Amino acid sequence: MKIIACYSNKGGVGKTATAVNLAYAYAKAGKTVLLCDLDPQGASGFYLRVKPSKKLTDARFFEDVERFTKSIRASDFEGLDVLPANMTFRDFDVFLSRMRNKRSRLKKALVAAGSDYDVIVLDCPPNFSTLSENIFKAADQIVVPVIPTTLSERTFDQLVNFFDQKGLPKKKLRAFFSMVQRRKTLHVETMMVMRKLYRKRFLQASVPFAADAERMGQNRAPVSVYAGRSAASAAYRALYDELENGVVSDK
Repeated sequence: MKIIACYSNKGGVGKTATAVNLAYAYAKAGKTVLLCDLDPQGASGFYLRVKPSKKLTDARFFEDVERFTKSIRASDFEGLDVLPANMTFRDFDVFLSRMRNKRSRLKKALVAAGSDYDVIVLDCPPNFSTLSENIFKAADQIVVPVIPTTLSERTFDQLVNFFDQKGLPKKKLRAFFSMVQRRKTLHVETMMVMRKLYRKRFLQASVPFAADAERMGQNRAPVSVYAGRSAASAAYRALYDELENGVVSDK
């Protein structure tokens, strides 16, 4: 079982769109996929028309395997299930702080409840916390969308520094540029600088700023379902190909 976390310490960078579209891409490739929403806003579940269980509270998420599995919902897409978030997830950090082995509790819960899946994709809240440390420890890959602007560059620097301070393996970090507008000089220049500075951390695939991606909230489906020939759809497929196969797709 592979665990892929879609994470950013900055909000509004396309994290949830990435999680949903990557999960769909893995399912289309024949994998059994669980999209696990850890963000109490519950956007992943909303995009996939899945309502959360009100009975999966913070304690049960980490300790009650039966309740965890009963809270998993099938999506409209073959091979793709969803564990939607509810508002009690906002208290995860409070609960984790009281537990033994608090930095490994998430992985134990995922392994216990998600053993039937080939891939678990995590949609993560945008902060540094005990939960995020659990995510960093549990994930095999941490996919980080970065808008090529000065503020996003700063927040990615903070993430890398956090990994250095905590002795976490930076090889897990797989950043890519999101919401790219190549007509903007700032975007082009920032991408060049960051690729040079973090050449081992950044994927070649990038996702453009596109109306088709913004319409996910209206269509409540992955981009490839309603705009399969769009630039955004091709970008998410390329992102999947590079993550899974180590090659840049020409699709």
